[in-house]
This record gives sequence, C-alpha cells and structure tokens, in this order.
Amino acid sequence: MEEVLQQLANLQYIDSRIDELKQLRGDLPEEILDIETDINRYEARIERLEDEKKELKVEKDNLELEIEDAYNKIEKYEEQQMSVRNNREYDALTKEIESQKQIVENAESRMEEIEKRLQEIDPEMEKYQERLEDTKELHEEKKENLEKVKKNTEEEEEMLEEKREEVEKEIDERYLKSYNRLRNGLSNGLAVVPMERGAALGMALPPQTQVEVRHKNKIIIDENSGRIVVHESFFDKAEEELSL
Repeated sequence: MEEVLQQLANLQYIDSRIDELKQLRGDLPEEILDIETDINRYEARIERLEDEKKELKVEKDNLELEIEDAYNKIEKYEEQQMSVRNNREYDALTKEIESQKQIVENAESRMEEIEKRLQEIDPEMEKYQERLEDTKELHEEKKENLEKVKKNTEEEEEMLEEKREEVEKEIDERYLKSYNRLRNGLSNGLAVVPMERGAALGMALPPQTQVEVRHKNKIIIDENSGRIVVHESFFDKAEEELSL
C-alpha cells in the first residue's frame, strides 16, 4: 500500500507543479481572447460606418436627381397652366405642382439629415480607428508576454507531462479514477494532501486518523475536506525524485 500512496503523492506533486506553471500564465490567454473580441467589434463598427457613409452618399445623389426631376415637372406643369381651357384642368395641374413641391421639400429635408449624419460619421470612424489601433497594440503586447511566459515554462511542463504519463501507468486503474474524480471536483486540484503536525490543509485531524496516516498502510480520507491524506514523507520523496 505504501507504493500506492507514494504513486498518488507523486501524481499530486506533478499536477500541483503543472498547475503552478499554468498560473504563471495567469489570465493572459483569456485577456487575449477578450482583446481579440474588442478588435473584431471595433473593426465591425468601422465597417458599418463605412457602409452607412456609402449608402448615404448614394441616397443623397438619388435625392438630388429626384429634386431635379421634380423641378422639371413643376416647370412643365406651370407652362401647361398657361394654356388650359378650364378651371378643372388648371386645378389638376396645381395639385400636381403642389405634389412635386412636397417631394422637393421632403427630399431637401432628408438631404439635410444626411448631411448632418455624414458630418458625424468621420469623427466616429476616427474615434473607433484610434481605439482599434490602441487595442491592436495591447494585443501584441499581451501576446508577447504570453509567449515569454510560455517559453520559460514550456520545457518544464512538457517534462512534467511525460513524467505524469509514466506515473499514471504505474497506478492501479481504480486508484487513478478515484484520484482524477476527486481532483476534478476540487477548485484547487488538491486531491492528495500531506499530514503536517497532525493537520491536513491546516485543519486538525482526529488522533486515530493521525495514527492511521503514520502507519502508511491504507488510504485515509479526511472527513472534513474529502481529500486523501498521506504522511508528509511521501511528498518529501516526490519532491526529491521529481523536482527538475
């Protein structure tokens, strides 16, 4: 059983060290993903503003043609009024003229709105462009930081992963499954902990449990934390054999 306890301590020692290396990278990967999301958002916003600007210019050109066409019709209808034969025809042309004048009025009003919006778009685009450039710079900076951390920890992590595979092969499948299930259910990943001065993770163990842990002849589960408690000598040996 001592061999099993040592294997579990070895596995925990390796996993804890891998966790430490991952913590060195910290939140950088998530930060980079968040920054990339911001970059995509700014680029999409700039693209929408560019499309809006193009659409407004096209609409403005169409309105100018619409106004020109309306004025031409007004001129034509006014000329026709000079040669009408009765009031009914004159009133009908007057209605057409008023209708075209309304078209002109509406078009000119819309053109004013377009002109105002066009004046707003460029400053908006400039603002988002500045944000985009700043965010891209931050993105490069974070990526460089992550690469540096990766470079510093990559080699050790790869060696630890190899050692972990070796240790896994040595452990009975029953104990390995129990260890992995326990570790995956814990926020700090500590499935196996050493007994230090009669306590596990700072919590005192019952006297009988302390005695059983010192005997090193069976797996002891701490009732308070649900973790496997082993004699600290197993971790001392793991550090001695597995530290790089």
